Amino acid sequence: MAGPIIACVDGSPPSVAAVEWAASDARRRSLELRLVHVCEQWARDSGSVQYCSGMLDAAADRARGLAPGIEVVTEMLPGQVVGDLIRESAQADSLVLGSRGLGGFAGMVLGSTSLALAGHAPVPVVVVREASTVRHGRIVVGYDGHHSQAAMEYAVTQARAQDAELLVLHAWQPPILSSYAAAYSVLTEDFKEKANAVLQEVMPWKERNPDVRIVDDERCDHPVSALRNASSTADLVVVGSRGLGGFASAVLGSVSHGVLHHAACPVAVVPPQKAAHRSG
Repeated sequence: MAGPIIACVDGSPPSVAAVEWAASDARRRSLELRLVHVCEQWARDSGSVQYCSGMLDAAADRARGLAPGIEVVTEMLPGQVVGDLIRESAQADSLVLGSRGLGGFAGMVLGSTSLALAGHAPVPVVVVREASTVRHGRIVVGYDGHHSQAAMEYAVTQARAQDAELLVLHAWQPPILSSYAAAYSVLTEDFKEKANAVLQEVMPWKERNPDVRIVDDERCDHPVSALRNASSTADLVVVGSRGLGGFASAVLGSVSHGVLHHAACPVAVVPPQKAAHRSG
């Protein structure tokens, strides 16, 4: 049986958007929704426990309104944000959080807290910037072959649940050899061939999931730029927590920073070890 979706609550606008996204995802996939707030020691010392409890109750009311019939539970944890959430997510389906927070979740995307969660949480981490008012009917997944299998599985699951098209995107950049035009041409063709070979690996996904419309595309572009542009007409961008080729060091490196900073829709970061728990 699948674990619950855990949504982080701190009262900030991105946190509210994260709760709404998580509630909708729980409803679509018939999963339990668990709302969690980490009330750190400084907040307890300042007498803010009652405020934290009220915040959780308000989030639960909002979630139940969006996902009637789904079990919604709340929990206030007393420890440290990163450690607690990583431990709590061990048996979860996914972890959903806002791009910036207040209190315990301050600097969630721009600082070390977000990098720790996205890089080390054992489940997909979905980062939500703001509530969406437009549905595009498309999920985008950054694909580079073997290291993207878990990301593909999560993306297929989301595309099926959302009744959306799945765009499999591979971005590649040949090295700059301005003084050697002939060598540059040969290397460019080699990169194109490798990109096409990667996308050939998508065919089995199409065959195993005939109920999901899966399309693929390869682009000669920086991966951040390719994903950012694709995100403007997507409901979710999915990347692996680590990768090769165009998506190398996603999340822990410059690519992840760029995507999380500039994507126009929620971003899901999927760890490779989660692959065995999902159907592809």
